[in-house]
Amino acid sequence: MNGIESRKKTYVEVVVDVDTDGRARPLAIYWEDGRCFVVDRVLESRQAASMKVGGHGTRYTVEVCGRERHLWHDDRAWYVEEIVRGRAGSL
Repeated sequence: MNGIESRKKTYVEVVVDVDTDGRARPLAIYWEDGRCFVVDRVLESRQAASMKVGGHGTRYTVEVCGRERHLWHDDRAWYVEEIVRGRAGSL
């Protein structure tokens, strides 16, 4: 049985294309365990606060594997709001 779902800030490695105007376009996201997720397209980028895990910076709304996700850049690192699933009755 699944318990409460929460989120945590997880830093990731991102392959980025930067154009001549300095605009960054994320191309792929690498997790610490080596998994790679290709960014199908960037839907939006804007300055925003991350209310779920804390922090602020540029929030990229991207499509990965056909699903809309948020990817953040805070001027020093890239991160995502990782879903953490708990189990009922576990400590």
